[in-house]
Amino acid sequence: MTIFDKFQPLAAARAELEQSCDNFFNIVMEEIVSGTEAVVNGRSMILAGSNNYLGLSFDPDCIDAACDAARRQGTGTTGSRMANGTFSGHVALEHELADFFNRRGTIVYSTGYVANLAMLSTLVGPGEIILLDADCHASIYDGCRMGGAEVHRFRHNDPQDLEKRLRRLSKRNTNILVVVEGLYSMLGDRAPLAEIVAVKEKYGAYLLVDEAHSLGVLGAGGRGLAEEAGVEKGVDFVVGTFSKSLGAIGGFCASDHPELDLVRYASRPYVFTASSSPSVIASTRTALKIIQERSELRQRLWDNADRLYHYLQELGFAMGPEPSPIVAVRLEDKAEGFALWSGLIEQGVYVNLVLPPATPDGNCLLRSSVSAAHTPEQIERICEAFTAVRQSTAMARTA
Repeated sequence: MTIFDKFQPLAAARAELEQSCDNFFNIVMEEIVSGTEAVVNGRSMILAGSNNYLGLSFDPDCIDAACDAARRQGTGTTGSRMANGTFSGHVALEHELADFFNRRGTIVYSTGYVANLAMLSTLVGPGEIILLDADCHASIYDGCRMGGAEVHRFRHNDPQDLEKRLRRLSKRNTNILVVVEGLYSMLGDRAPLAEIVAVKEKYGAYLLVDEAHSLGVLGAGGRGLAEEAGVEKGVDFVVGTFSKSLGAIGGFCASDHPELDLVRYASRPYVFTASSSPSVIASTRTALKIIQERSELRQRLWDNADRLYHYLQELGFAMGPEPSPIVAVRLEDKAEGFALWSGLIEQGVYVNLVLPPATPDGNCLLRSSVSAAHTPEQIERICEAFTAVRQSTAMARTA
């Protein structure tokens, strides 16, 4: 045996995928033209799978802020926050995020993934319990494993199942942390957060909500699902990322608990990870201001999302449970998924093809991400591309 033998099943699965869809592993963004356009493998492409919900990755003010910070403070911090990696921008961004969420404090992390690793591996540990929605993101599962807490799942978006498990587990007389997401990243469905808050308060549990895909998207002020549902006070910890609506990379946790600051000193992913570069922090601070000042971006985003969702629904596709900027087409047949995805590439439209086990129901997904930066003409072009590939795959099946 060699150290690589355990990867042979993966190698076999990859070889099978390459035979079915030879360009699946060869997508390279050779030139990024704008937040919604790129040159992919020599072909001009509309990007409909980037999570760039508000289109801020190409906002001129964000770019100017990033360039200015890089010139003044260099390209990187070369150290963790606990060493030489805390710059004035990190502290300012933490204050601004706390003000934005109306919270006592915030911790900024290098990525959203690290934010979940840090919080979930540190907040709860041996002898304590985590109750998480079964469809939570991989970073949430990984954070749970790192901390040594006892982990239980409840059925996706099912407050009754959550209550059933809390009723039983609360007899253990230990701390219980409930973990859910705002918008779920695969199907774009919301958590029933008002009901979940009511249940967690009934049993005295804590609640962490990952607003990664709902920050900037939901709520009158763009603060996410907790704001939209009117239950911000019932959420103990808000985790999120800068890599979606804020158009950068990084993560955070905001909370009213004064002890949040202690998590810095107990969290290995915080203590031993180099901090975000000055340019990233500067662009994120500018994007956060834009979220608060330009609500029309959210309206444009939802106009685009509603248009694409309802068009694909009328076209006969099985869709995610509700309109959202994550527009997911559900497919039972993997071969159909490959055909549709490849056909869209040929039509000049890039979407995400998501395969099991990454999908929540074990089937394939064609996952589109809509942006405020998509023009009406681009949305129409995406619709036309889906129509064309739908027709061509239907003809191929009947031939």
